[in-house]
Order: sequence, then C-alpha cells, then structure tokens
Amino acid sequence: MRRRVVVTGYGVVNPFGCDVEVMWKALLASRSAVGPITLFDATHYPTKIAAEVRNYPIEDFVSDPDAWLRRGRHARFAIGAATQAVRMSGILDAGLAPERVGVYLGAGEGNQDFPNFMAMLAAGASTPEFHLDAFMRRGRDLVDSKYEGEQEPNMPAAHVASTFDLQGPNCNSLTACAASSQAVGEATELIRQGQADAMLAGGAHSMIHPFGVTGFNLLTALSTSNDPPEKASRPFDKLRDGFVLGEGAGVVVLEELEHARRRGAPIVGEVLGYGTTADAYRITDIHPEGRGAIGCMRQALVDGRLNPGDIGYVNAHGTSTSVNDRVETLACKEVFGEFARRVPVSSTKSMMGHLIAAAGVTEMIVCLLALRDQTLPPTINQEVADPDCDLDYVPNVARPSKLKVALNNSFGFGGQNVTLALGRFNG
Repeated sequence: MRRRVVVTGYGVVNPFGCDVEVMWKALLASRSAVGPITLFDATHYPTKIAAEVRNYPIEDFVSDPDAWLRRGRHARFAIGAATQAVRMSGILDAGLAPERVGVYLGAGEGNQDFPNFMAMLAAGASTPEFHLDAFMRRGRDLVDSKYEGEQEPNMPAAHVASTFDLQGPNCNSLTACAASSQAVGEATELIRQGQADAMLAGGAHSMIHPFGVTGFNLLTALSTSNDPPEKASRPFDKLRDGFVLGEGAGVVVLEELEHARRRGAPIVGEVLGYGTTADAYRITDIHPEGRGAIGCMRQALVDGRLNPGDIGYVNAHGTSTSVNDRVETLACKEVFGEFARRVPVSSTKSMMGHLIAAAGVTEMIVCLLALRDQTLPPTINQEVADPDCDLDYVPNVARPSKLKVALNNSFGFGGQNVTLALGRFNG
C-alpha cells in the first residue's frame, strides 16, 4: 500500500513579502508586484521591469544574519522560506531521526559577480589581442572563492540541511521553470517509497541580474511593455508580449500521513498525484501540439487516481508568452475534454511575475490556499480576448468556488513538464 504524503508547513519569500498570508491577501486583491528594476542599472535594456524581493528581513529567520551576507541570494531566500515552513510544521520537534528527514530543492544560480567579471574582461582586453594571463591575474586579485562558490545551484539545499541538521536525502533539481515542482514530486516519491519520513521541498531563484535579463531578452521571451509595469504580465490576453521576471523562494514540509497524524501536525493538504514528461522537441519552444503538457497532466491524474471531472481548479504555468499560453490552453482542452470550459484556470504570474525555478512550489502553495479558503486567485490584465485562449481564466477578480482537487502546471525551457495534483485533506 502506497504511503500517503501530506503538507504540514509552508513558507515563501517573494515579491509580495515573506509571509504566506500576506502573499495570499495580495493575490486575492488582484495586486501586482511588478515595478522598475533596481538590482542593477537596466536603463539600456529592452526590459526595464521585474518583480523584485525588496526589504528582505533575513534576521527574522536566522540567528546569525551577518554570516548570511556573503551567501547566495538564492540561499538567503531559501532559508527564509524553509524557516517559515519548519516553524509552522513543528517537524524538528517531531522525534524523527535526522537521517529520516531530507531536503529536495529546485534552485538556480546564486551570486552573479557581474562587476568583477567585467573588470576581469577589461584587464584581458587591454590590448587588441585578448590576454588570458591578464584576465586570470585580475581574477585572482578580485574573486572571493567562497563568494563565487555560492553561485552553485546546490548551495541552498546544503545550507538548509546544515541549518536544521537534516541528514536524509539531499538533492537539487534544475529543470528550469519546472524545477521546484519537480523537487516536490521527487520528494513525494522518496516518502512514498519509505526512504524518508519527511522532506523539505521547494525551490529558490533569482535571474534579475544582467546575465539573466540579457539572455531572456535575446530569446525575446521577456515583456518589453515597461510602462505601466503592472500591466506587463498578461497571461492568455491577446496583447501579451512575454513574461516578467520575478524572484524568491518557496518551501513546503512534506510528511508521511500516519506520522503527521500521530503528532497532531497541522495538515494543510495532500499531494495526490505527480506527473513529469519531456517534450523532446526544442530548447525554447513548447511542442505545438502540447504533447508534453498533456502527458504530465494525464500522468498526475492517473497517479492520483483522479478523473478529469474531479479537478476544480488549475493553476496554469501561464507565462504570458504567445506560444505557452496558446499551447497550455490546447493541452487543457485535450485533458479535460467535455469539462474543459467548466474548469477554472488562472495564472498568478500575472501578479508576481515568473519566479523561474521557484515558481512551481510557490504556485503549489497558492493551490493549497485556494483549497483551504475555497477561493480562486485571478488572472489580472485580462482585457482583450484571444480566440486561441478561450477557457475560463478567472479574469481580474478572485472568485469563490467549491473545490476538492487542484492541478498545478509547470513547464520549463528545454521541454521539462511537471504537474502536481493537490487535494484538501479529508482524513
């Protein structure tokens, strides 16, 4: 008999703040967290806006905030979200052996030392012929090895495990925009199979830096509708022109059901199903017939022993790019069939931007809140109808709704696809 996996804690650090309820209130109020980029000078970039984490009080989450100043931005976000989740769940006081609790994150790069890298390039290019020796010498003068090490994607999981003495499985998944959903799904499997009794799962990322914005601008994936910023992210709207970068972290505590019951843990939902596929098509384009998206949604339904008619809400990947939104709509129609126009679908990226590797788990938490409060968050900036996007996207205003099961879609560059099926806990 497969072990059931429930959620007993959650935490977020994102553009709305460092509190799940603050985030939820903002989403239900249809607020946007998008504004001008302040983390670097984006004056000469086509995209000048993002959804940044501002005024992050790391001292609220760690006992030694000074020690975290030189740690990666992604790791600082991760420890804030993890600390909230741990406090809520009480998992550290549950009597579990440290080797029975692990960490599975989907985290991207951390520090991007752009100024020093530019100084190194300038040293190497001081003559018409590039001098590698000069480049390297300047690097030895400038680069702090510990600081540079913090750019690695595995560091948030390492820091979280060390902070809480979690000696169980420790992994990082970097499947682009699907990463943190993949981490939740794989952590669920570890608990189901008995390799752990509890896992901290989620993700952390920031690509709001010169390399990140340059790369996405070159791919023409980012919105260039800079004014007004709050109107730029418009999933499923005909006037959409790309996504808006966000940043942050989300972490959930996953726990084996019987253990959670015995200790009287606060059970806030259940992971019912997990599906994952690859488009095996192109690096930056979703398959035009949605085969990967369709496949992972169907897998999640099968894994959760669910039927299409059981789904009361879909938190869409919904990036606000032309191709993604059209193909995700097509995939929903294929999966839900006759129910497609009755299943509400919304994209909270319209309000908090795209948190990249941290997006999936953050939107999973949104699904759990929707199930808890029987309320659907909206897709804002729904103004001009697109004939290719003709489902119910919960336009502009939150809506009460009776639901027992929600799906969370995450589709990443490279053709990575993950769907999580989440349910209200019914005992």
